[in-house]
Amino acid sequence: MDRPVRPRLASLSDFQFGAVATETIEDALLHLAQQNEQAVQEAAGRMGSFRETRIVEFVFLLSEQWCLEKSVSYQAVEILERFMVKQAENICRQATIQLREKTGPQNWRALKERLFNKFILRLVSCVQLASKLSFHYKIISNVTVLNFLQALGYLHTKEELLESELDVLKSLNFQINLPTPLAYVEMLLEVLGYNGCLVPATQLYATCLTLLDLVYLLHEPVYESLLRASIENSTPSQLQGEKFISVKEDFMLLAVGIIAASAFIQNHECWSQVVGHLQSITGIALESIAELSYAILTHSVGASTPDRQRPVPPHLVAGALRAATSNT
Repeated sequence: MDRPVRPRLASLSDFQFGAVATETIEDALLHLAQQNEQAVQEAAGRMGSFRETRIVEFVFLLSEQWCLEKSVSYQAVEILERFMVKQAENICRQATIQLREKTGPQNWRALKERLFNKFILRLVSCVQLASKLSFHYKIISNVTVLNFLQALGYLHTKEELLESELDVLKSLNFQINLPTPLAYVEMLLEVLGYNGCLVPATQLYATCLTLLDLVYLLHEPVYESLLRASIENSTPSQLQGEKFISVKEDFMLLAVGIIAASAFIQNHECWSQVVGHLQSITGIALESIAELSYAILTHSVGASTPDRQRPVPPHLVAGALRAATSNT
């Protein structure tokens, strides 16, 4: 009999900075940088197409309901993203061949319909697989998953659930331990602590998690703002959008943008020092860090919400960022 899920809300105090030797941190940072460089170089086609707000929100809410760590929710989104891209590429490839040869039944239509009908099952499988990668916290059992699906009106067997997990694993060649922006944020915060950052890493960490959630939920708006700012044009061309895909897959850039925006919120007087450290650690240009942090801030503190009657005007955020950059 499956045991009921017991709440385990992650405490930010569980994450400790300054407990790892500098040599280990240097090796880990180098490894992440190499992974990131490879991901940016390989970014093409439909990468990022399935980080859609409703999908991400579903994953986040499901992870919260099952009391999973934040890292699991990000990992699940990335696994689902890679899986769906693989499936879409396969369907397009088969459709191209069958339409060109005009022979036999058009199996690609059946594949598309099957992918559509099984989407919720595949999404839940991605969350369950991500939970298994973080087995030291909590693994979601098959019974818990089946009960959840049944509550939504989806009736599946344990065999179908296992087949769904295997389908995801095979599609990704069993490579599901994917890097997430959170790993880059945590590593850079660790390095900042050793470099004498004026804003404590533990203080920045909570804000970083909130902003990272925001960027995942508002992925397209944030990066659309960044694209328009980078080309200084409000209507980017299709070619410019395609070339920008590699920027969307640059987790190191996203991490420095998240930390910079968090530092501005926590203590804008120390912002230039934090950005200077981030630039020296990663080699990312100050202007790029400022542009991304501005895009993140304008979609958070600079955006009107029902609960905020007097939002921070975006031009004030931009002015403060420019002033801090010029003093760096």
